[in-house]
Amino acid sequence: MEQTEKVWIEERIVDVLKTVYDPEIPVDIYELGLIYKIDVKDNGDVDIDMTFTAPSCPAADYILEDVRQKVDALEGVHTVTVNLVFEPAWDQSMMSEEARLELGFD
Repeated sequence: MEQTEKVWIEERIVDVLKTVYDPEIPVDIYELGLIYKIDVKDNGDVDIDMTFTAPSCPAADYILEDVRQKVDALEGVHTVTVNLVFEPAWDQSMMSEEARLELGFD
């Protein structure tokens, strides 16, 4: 797979991640800064490292499955592995400016 195709797939992944929400927070997981890594491999496999705002997130299973299903449905994606990580620990500084404004942090 050429680099341009990998970039195109990564852009589509970001687009679908912006449609995934924690039911308790009115900002998508990408703008919240919960996505730490998106790695598109030459064979179309995708590894995503993500976290939650709190380790005991009650919607964790729902959110992880939503991410996996939406990314898996994209053209050019072969398999998706979503890794839940807690290092580094998430904090409010990881949110985009848009997310901070939406949640009233600025």
